[in-house]
Amino acid sequence: MKMGKINWILEQHSSTNHMYNGYLPYRFHLEMVAHVAKQNIHLIPDSNDGEESFRDSVILASWGHDLIEDTRVSYTDVRDKLGFTAAEIIYAVTNEKGKNRKERANEKYYEGIRNTPGTVFVKLCDRIANVQYSKMTGSQMFEMYKKENEEFMTRLGYTFSDSHEYSKMFKDLDNLFKK
Repeated sequence: MKMGKINWILEQHSSTNHMYNGYLPYRFHLEMVAHVAKQNIHLIPDSNDGEESFRDSVILASWGHDLIEDTRVSYTDVRDKLGFTAAEIIYAVTNEKGKNRKERANEKYYEGIRNTPGTVFVKLCDRIANVQYSKMTGSQMFEMYKKENEEFMTRLGYTFSDSHEYSKMFKDLDNLFKK
């Protein structure tokens, strides 16, 4: 994986003056998500997807998960810069249009996440990073994430057993609300 690709992702967020939590450079959030991804990357099969290793594409997607949703780039831009696999994952985690949170994260959205390899992993990395941050800062978002958690995990395909390939990550997420 080339640093140039990660720098391109960071430039897209920077060029839109996109901030995290209203005051932090968005890079802060992306670094948190990528950190969670790197901690759990052993759960991703190490295969070659024709461009980069599948693991590298998943790491790129963790860095770029908000590109289409929050910057001025299209799916085609992402595919051309980061490759097909990363673009597919980023597209799948991009919210639908909607007037509120429930409309933006509808059944079609979750179906796309469940049906695109690597995407449940990236979505979990994003949510774990958001919950860690909201817990650390005492943000009101923590209570919202806590309230949504069981439905969120179910919609991602978790059956509250050890049989899911990412059961460790689901348990890590759930445990953030218990400590």
